[in-house]
Amino acid sequence: MPHLLIVIASTRPGRVGLPVGQWFERLSREHGGFDIEVADLKELNLPMMDEPHHPRFAQYTQPHTKAWSRMVDASDAVVLVMPEYNHGITAPLKNALDYLYQEWNYKPVGLVSYGGPSGGMRAAQMVKQVATALKMMPLPDSVAIPFVTQYLRDGVFDPPDAIVQAAHAMLDELQRWTEALEPLRRAHRQARVGS
Repeated sequence: MPHLLIVIASTRPGRVGLPVGQWFERLSREHGGFDIEVADLKELNLPMMDEPHHPRFAQYTQPHTKAWSRMVDASDAVVLVMPEYNHGITAPLKNALDYLYQEWNYKPVGLVSYGGPSGGMRAAQMVKQVATALKMMPLPDSVAIPFVTQYLRDGVFDPPDAIVQAAHAMLDELQRWTEALEPLRRAHRQARVGS
């Protein structure tokens, strides 16, 4: 079964990202198409890029980079659960993406964005530029959650049916793209092992 890494991109106290991420994790497990792992950037606590070499060389010196590399490398697909800050992505998410290069290659990426009126869509568009530079495939299907706080009840995210349906559609599409890109990931991993 393919391995899905869900990345919770918000790190601030009182964040909405944790309950949204927990909801998406439950939904993904119910979907049944993936083995699931969650990377909470608050728990990972990656410092701002502190590696001396370009990520494409994978010559990591820091234990936190090596651990992050192993986690991302083990995945076949990625979902970013991300807020919108000032019409863009969070600094911790950009930093986490920039730490690595080869580990991201040829993986489909789904986006669960949230915020105010825009539902985080401006941040979602911004992260697509970064993802394609990392040779990832951003899915056309996504989940956008406008006015996200209205769906929080006692710290639990409880969205309406339309958002749940969007998440199911994205997971179905993610499964298709994960399978379609598998030969590229396999060849890429073999080339890295051989080099």
